[in-house]
Amino acid sequence: MTTAFITHGDYLKHVMGPDHPECPERLGAITQYLASTELGDRIKWLAAQAASDEMLEKVHPVEYIRWLDSLQPETGLVYADPDTALNPFTMHAARLAAGAVTMATDMVLDSKITNAFCAVRPPGHHAEKSTAMGFCFFNNIAVGIEHALSRTEIERVAVLDFDVHHCNGTIDSFKDRPEVLVCSTFQHPFYPLRYYDIQRPNIINSPLTAGTKGSEFRLAVERDWLPALHRHQPQMIFVSAGFDAHKEDPLGQLLLDESDYRWVTGLITDAAACFANNRVVSVLEGGYDLLALAHSVHAHIDVLASK
Repeated sequence: MTTAFITHGDYLKHVMGPDHPECPERLGAITQYLASTELGDRIKWLAAQAASDEMLEKVHPVEYIRWLDSLQPETGLVYADPDTALNPFTMHAARLAAGAVTMATDMVLDSKITNAFCAVRPPGHHAEKSTAMGFCFFNNIAVGIEHALSRTEIERVAVLDFDVHHCNGTIDSFKDRPEVLVCSTFQHPFYPLRYYDIQRPNIINSPLTAGTKGSEFRLAVERDWLPALHRHQPQMIFVSAGFDAHKEDPLGQLLLDESDYRWVTGLITDAAACFANNRVVSVLEGGYDLLALAHSVHAHIDVLASK
């Protein structure tokens, strides 16, 4: 099995101000820790390529993309929402983030790799079709999913999201697309408080209260995700891999640890082996304690690389 680790140095140029939790140091912590372990020698390190506007337009209206481009400043910061800022390098980084997912999708479908982890920023799962929010500009995983569905061999996909925050943007993109199953565990009530109560056969919401432990998280995933995956039988699985449900994370109040991320990744790869010819593309979302993030990503990739 070959696992690709797709990232890019230009992600580090996107900075939303001092003390912002979604900072370049997140990727530095991940890459430095991976490179220091034997796992770093077992994975294929690749540089992301930028998504084209044609790829982005499968998810986001042209007017929205132009609006974001017009916001980008020559110096300093401009805010798309109170938490989500652009600097002079943001839109390039955002195109590279979405492009990493389309690149991984093609490589998996062309059997050049078995699976991939896209270590990207800015993240994407809060970006709705025409709304930047929650540190997100383009919905990276939605762009990758649309790219997969444009291939003749893919008719059904699943996206599995275990970030502490609900994937409102991904649901906005696929709420009326029965070929896309969206499963999400998330702390509730909590940001962003959008789409958490939507009723659709292809949307599986699993709200968790603050203080939820790993054992309860595992029960929710087995109860809600597994039957949905068996019904849907996806031909490819995408993962919104947010690690801010970790007990050390400063932005959430769930109590997961590395063993829980290792467990859920095993469940995902088992499902991929059963339904999807082992096809998995995983994409970084949240995770803001640097040490916990690095160790959790390592556990996640270790399972991807060993299945």
